[in-house]
Amino acid sequence: MNALADPKQILDHSPMNGFQIGAVVICILLNALDGFDVLAISFASPGIATEWGINRAALGVVLAAELVGMAIGSITLGNIADSIGRRPTILWCLVLMTVGMYASSLANTINFLLVTRLITGLGIGGMLASTNAMTAEFSNAKYRNLAVMVMATGFPVGAIVGGSISTQLLAAFDWRAIFEFGAICTGTFILIVWIGLPESVEYLASKRPKNALQRINNTLARMGHEALSLLPAPASVEKKPSYSVLFSPKYRTLTLLLMVAYFMHIMTFYYILKWIPKIVVDMGYEASLAGAVLVWANVGGALGALVMGIVSTRLRLRKLLTVMLVLSFAMVSAFGIGHEDLSELSLVAAITGFFTNASVVGFYALMAASFPADVRASGTGVVIGVGRGGAAMGPVIAGLLFVTGMDLLVVSIVMGAGAAIAAGAIFSLRPVLQRHDIPASI
Repeated sequence: MNALADPKQILDHSPMNGFQIGAVVICILLNALDGFDVLAISFASPGIATEWGINRAALGVVLAAELVGMAIGSITLGNIADSIGRRPTILWCLVLMTVGMYASSLANTINFLLVTRLITGLGIGGMLASTNAMTAEFSNAKYRNLAVMVMATGFPVGAIVGGSISTQLLAAFDWRAIFEFGAICTGTFILIVWIGLPESVEYLASKRPKNALQRINNTLARMGHEALSLLPAPASVEKKPSYSVLFSPKYRTLTLLLMVAYFMHIMTFYYILKWIPKIVVDMGYEASLAGAVLVWANVGGALGALVMGIVSTRLRLRKLLTVMLVLSFAMVSAFGIGHEDLSELSLVAAITGFFTNASVVGFYALMAASFPADVRASGTGVVIGVGRGGAAMGPVIAGLLFVTGMDLLVVSIVMGAGAAIAAGAIFSLRPVLQRHDIPASI
């Protein structure tokens, strides 16, 4: 028995073992599921637009529906994850996503589809806040940033795998098959999480729910560590709602800067992800080929996330993220040049995806490192939730700009500017992180 050890310190200073790696892998797969569920509507959108005869402005609203749900889910369910736990929140999110995906396959009107995508988005938003915190808390100090970034790599990987399957489904069936496939995959993960993913020991030690010590010891035993004879002394802080802490004088500037930066970049990010298939179809290509271009954008995104994770172990995360955001602006603008050749367009989409998604995963690591455990899911949820407002605005604003007659280049420069603004916000974050004693590596 170890009478004095803090479970967080045990995990921080011990090598990552197989059980911890397995928990992180489950979180990666959950994020991959998010990646496919989010982009299912993008793969389906050309078929929906053709079948229902809707214009670009209306399609932009459809593309944004689950992003609104993600904003609400990130804010509300992120706070719930800090209250009832990461694991039960993840399970409820999977239920919402499964219901939303299957119901989307039954849609025969725009309004019905908007509701089902909103439900799906609620689950996705809460999932990301929870898995981000869970990954950070199952990792040791040495590999925490890398683990969070690799977790975020799951999003484009899910889009790659799901998109490749979607192109095959579209060749044989209509767009509804994409949502049916997504519902089956999402429902399967309810069982996987129930069996293979326990509650975070850092959460249990911080919140001290009923049977916390026994639950911590059960998980520590599965990791090969000694059991604790008692819980570590609770932090002597005044208990306040998570959101009150986030907007208290101590954390207000940190929270607001991260919110602004993430909001602006995610608007740029989802302009690319949501509009690629429709743009390519409007160039005269088949919907299945348009989906392939989006897959290449996510191949680049997956590589960007991996490279960002590796390089961040050697360079300061904040500076690296700033550079990636500037390059994101440059490549989104370059995407707008057009590139009528499909191979050339796929290459540009892949490079654009590399920098834009590398920036997104950099944000996740920065959030995990900046917020303390008792408000980590809430902080992540608020930043991501408000950012999803930018995500929802991205497709809608782009659709309205297209309808006014702006060409692809002008729209791309306007939408890409969000990444440039985000770069400025992150660059100005240095003194704030220093006040919170965030490690120099950040």
